[in-house]
Amino acid sequence: MAFSSHSALQRKCHCEKDKMNQGSILYHILNHKRHQHLPTCSCKHESKEKVALGSPYIACKAASEVLLKTMNFIKNLPSFRWLLQPDQLLLLENCWAALFVLGLAQEGVDFEVIEPSKTSILKEILTNQKGKGSDEKTISEPSAAEVQKVKSFLTKCWSIDISTKEYVYLKGIILFSPDVSGLQSPQYILCLQQEAERALTEYTHSVNLQDTTRFSQIQLALTSLKSINAPAITQLFFRPLIGNVQMNALLMEMLYTS
Repeated sequence: MAFSSHSALQRKCHCEKDKMNQGSILYHILNHKRHQHLPTCSCKHESKEKVALGSPYIACKAASEVLLKTMNFIKNLPSFRWLLQPDQLLLLENCWAALFVLGLAQEGVDFEVIEPSKTSILKEILTNQKGKGSDEKTISEPSAAEVQKVKSFLTKCWSIDISTKEYVYLKGIILFSPDVSGLQSPQYILCLQQEAERALTEYTHSVNLQDTTRFSQIQLALTSLKSINAPAITQLFFRPLIGNVQMNALLMEMLYTS
C-alpha cells in the first residue's frame, strides 16, 4: 500500500537567511506557497513548525483503509469482546492512535508532509481579504516534531523488518493497557497484556536465534510508539475527512456497527 518511498526527509536550515529577509514584502509575497519537506534541523522554531500532508487525497485514503483494518482487528478479538463496554471504550480511546501507527508500519504506508498553504499576502492586499474570518473555527495542523515521531517509528519498524505475528503481539500489548484510568477490570486486562508480551518474547527468540538484539530493538520501538500524540494523528490524517466530528464518536460507531 506504500505510496512513497521510505526515504528520510531533510531540509537545510535557513534560519539566518529568513531572519534577514523576513521584513521584505516581496519575500512574503514569493514565500506564501513555498512547499518544504519535514524539517530535521534542531532549531527551536523548526520543531514547532506546522505541517500538512503533501498528497492529502492519497494519504487520507490510505489512512482510512488502515484505520478500518485496525478497528476490524479490535472487533475480532474475543478477549476484547468479553470486556465490559466501559473498559472497551476506555482502551479504544487510549490506544487507537498507537494501533493506527502500527498499522501504517505493517501496511508499508509512508507519507510526505509540507508547510500548510497560506493565503497570498498580495491577494490580501488586492482583494482586502484577511484569510479566514475571526469568528471561524481554525483547525491547527500538527507540529513537525510530532509528525517526525511517527516517521521515525515507521523507519525503525521497517529497518528491523517486523513480522506479521510480531505486529499482532505488539497490537495486543498496546491494546490491553492496564494503566488506563477508570478501568473496571484492570487485573484481567493486565493478564491479557502479559500474555501478549510472553507470546512476543517466545516467538521472537524462537525465530531469531542468531539475533540476540532483535527483541530489545522491538521493545525500543514499542517505547517510542507510546509517545505518539493522538490529536496530532487526528489532525494530520482524519480532520480533512471528518471535519468537526469528534474522533472518539467515529471510533465508537466503527466499533459497534457491524
